[in-house]
Amino acid sequence: MRMMTLLLIPVFCFMSQAVAHDPNDDGPPWLQVEKFDQADSFRQLEELLPTPTEARLASGAPGPRYWQQQVDHDIDVRIDSENHRLFGSETITYHNHSPHTLTYLWLQLDQNRFRDDGRGRLSETGGPGESEGFGWMRRISLQKEFEGGFNIRKVADASGNDLPHTIVETMMRIDLPEALGPGGTFIFSIDWDHYIVNADVIRARGGYEWFKETGNAIYEIAQWFPRLCAYTDVDGWHNKQFVGSGEFTLEFGDYQVRITAPDTFVVASTGMLQNGSDVLTDTQQTRFNESIDSDRPIFVITPEEAKENEKRVASGTKTWKYNAENVRDFAFAASPKFIWDSMGVAIEGKSERTLAMSYYPNEGEPLWSKYSTHAVAHTLECYSHFTIPYPYPVAISVNGPVGGMEYPMICFNGPRPEEDGTYSKRTKYGLIGVVIHEVGHNWFPMVINSDERQWTWMDEGLNTFVQFLTEQLWEEKYPARRGEARNISDFMTSERQVPIMTNSESLLQFGNNAYAKPATALNILRESILGRELFDFAFKEYAKRWAFHRPQPADLFRTLEDASGVDLDWFWRGWFYSTDHADVAIERVVEFSLEKGNPDIDKPARKEDRDGDPEWITRQRNKEISKRTERFPELLDFYNSFDELDVTEKDRRDYERFLEELEDDEAELLKTPWHFYVVRFRNFGGLVMPIPIEITYEDGHTEMVRIPAEVWRRNNRIAARMFVTEQPVTRFEVDPLFEIADADRSNNIFPPEMGRERFRLERDRDRDNPMRDAQEWREGKETEISARRFAKKLVEEIRADLSGFARPVRAVLRIAEEFPPELVTDPWGNRFELATSTGDPDRPEGQIAVLRSDGPDQEAATEDDIRFVIFKDGKIERKSGGSKKP
Repeated sequence: MRMMTLLLIPVFCFMSQAVAHDPNDDGPPWLQVEKFDQADSFRQLEELLPTPTEARLASGAPGPRYWQQQVDHDIDVRIDSENHRLFGSETITYHNHSPHTLTYLWLQLDQNRFRDDGRGRLSETGGPGESEGFGWMRRISLQKEFEGGFNIRKVADASGNDLPHTIVETMMRIDLPEALGPGGTFIFSIDWDHYIVNADVIRARGGYEWFKETGNAIYEIAQWFPRLCAYTDVDGWHNKQFVGSGEFTLEFGDYQVRITAPDTFVVASTGMLQNGSDVLTDTQQTRFNESIDSDRPIFVITPEEAKENEKRVASGTKTWKYNAENVRDFAFAASPKFIWDSMGVAIEGKSERTLAMSYYPNEGEPLWSKYSTHAVAHTLECYSHFTIPYPYPVAISVNGPVGGMEYPMICFNGPRPEEDGTYSKRTKYGLIGVVIHEVGHNWFPMVINSDERQWTWMDEGLNTFVQFLTEQLWEEKYPARRGEARNISDFMTSERQVPIMTNSESLLQFGNNAYAKPATALNILRESILGRELFDFAFKEYAKRWAFHRPQPADLFRTLEDASGVDLDWFWRGWFYSTDHADVAIERVVEFSLEKGNPDIDKPARKEDRDGDPEWITRQRNKEISKRTERFPELLDFYNSFDELDVTEKDRRDYERFLEELEDDEAELLKTPWHFYVVRFRNFGGLVMPIPIEITYEDGHTEMVRIPAEVWRRNNRIAARMFVTEQPVTRFEVDPLFEIADADRSNNIFPPEMGRERFRLERDRDRDNPMRDAQEWREGKETEISARRFAKKLVEEIRADLSGFARPVRAVLRIAEEFPPELVTDPWGNRFELATSTGDPDRPEGQIAVLRSDGPDQEAATEDDIRFVIFKDGKIERKSGGSKKP
């Protein structure tokens, strides 16, 4: 071997020289070799991840030089419910904890997204389809009429002096009168106002919902005040424009907010209410205090009280005072329609109980009082278990126009029952799921403060993952939408997709990319790669390290590897940096038999294998053709009758000598009854994954073997694995528990099985026939004319008969019997069927009879049947289609 190595070295040197001399010269044929060309799925991520610093360590933890800014707000805001407008004044205290000197500050003006000249509005794509609803047209109309955006009335320093400022679409730069050095503080104020979005027609993260019947509204107020942009060690000022998808990058701080609204309004908000005695009745305060120790929701404001309150006309205003500490944002909701319920929740790791609360109108009942606050409480318990204890005193779910949106301590959720109080399974689990998801956002990103504007998946994906864990602890077989590996395969094999590591504004299939795929990836990491114990420890470590800090993707990747002790670069590369999918196939299985050297056993077995092969087609077809040895038999010799697989005495002597020379342990190994199988796997999808494989044995029992992803490290397309078993194997199956998102399960089983699908038969549809449609419409109108003529005559005769309405049943039938044939026949010459309405407890008041025609097909209970309900006053209501005989 050493000599071979030495001989090869000059050859490789020569190849290098030849290529350097002339790249177009392939060299002599004996130097032309096909190189191994494939992507290295296990290449380390160091070339992609940012270089660690003393602010962000290689372990994934914040370092000793980590810093972040702090921004405190003192705000007065007033709701103008007549004009749907907000008026506000805020004092901002900016603390520069960075090591840098700042000469200006950047603020976010998110309401400017609704300006006609805004980048978000102007960059919208698409147009109407072949048909659109009136809601679409109404939205276009209101967008053109709506005067969106901030009206900045004043920007001043602490002494009231005007500050120079420049508005750049959804951003505003304030130029500082003096440079703000490290450790410095700057106080300034802003006066502003803006119209509130009508969320029924303009899609937004906040706005109002108008109830025409009662003449009042629900306001869900978000992104409603000028907020500081984040200034970070990674990007400096985060002044990337807000165009709609990428959400918010914010700083932590303390808030004191006073919300003035009509005195009929109830206000729910980020933070804790400071003046309950001013805005609540004594009874409501008592109920609220009782709810703290209750394990079930207690009404603070009952449904009956809410109904009465929304009927009241405001006679003045109330100011609700809320304080919140160490939050990155602030939102609130206000309405005269709110029911309010509350309960206390014991959180592991916290001494005081946390309040779970819901605010909703009577339109949300009975769904909301049954599920919303319980879903809030369940989320607090489960997320606190899987990450860190919930750090805030309250968590609130509000029902209003926004389908699902999150803010510190408060979230907006949309699902409601039907007007009659019934609800579908989808609505029920839609409410539970959205409450869990939006309350869960208190952890991601409200506490673990990732950059939503850049990386949507870091909050939505991680939150959807913990949402999935939480949903599974709500009830058995909870119908979760996202998280299960089997549910992501269609997306991962689709054409229109980009890697998870794509900026928020450039994502395709937003929900699948930013929510479902990262959630599924983490679930697979937990269940099938690290295992629950290792993963849960590492994930909690990430939450602990980055609570109230600002993590980047590299910090997550490095922390999970650091805390688990497992190299996961291949996993991040495949799931987060590529669009590969999982499709592992069993390409071939070979069973090897151990020959033990005994010629009386081995040679007959080999002969049986050989003779069991079919004879070549050429030999079969040449059987009738004369062979030369048949004409010249002298050409035959010993080898024409010799069979190398016949057992000879020499074979037996050699076997005996072989046994005599064996060591004791070798003799024991020769007795083993093992079975050897080599399974060849092919990776069609490109994504390297572990291979969970179930082995079924001859006696029917099964065994699960988990082959780690490193099986692909030398060839990411083909891998072979040997299995040594004590029993014969009858079946191999890859991914039997649907845990690696394998996209094509038809190639997962050996021996292959016939696929099974279902289909159903439907009646052949009639071809489009406008002539027939016109004829049927005309005949229907003729039927209606005939029926109305019949009904009119019937009512006239009943009224003329003094006893008619006293005894309507007999009167109807008797009078109809006396009508001439042309009055009681439909356009097809068939007599109308007439039935009275007696015995029907659900009949409308005043109904006296039902008139029925079988329609053109003259068959009862089909789609073309036409019924007419006749009332005492002569009015007729048409009821069409497939009705049973009256």
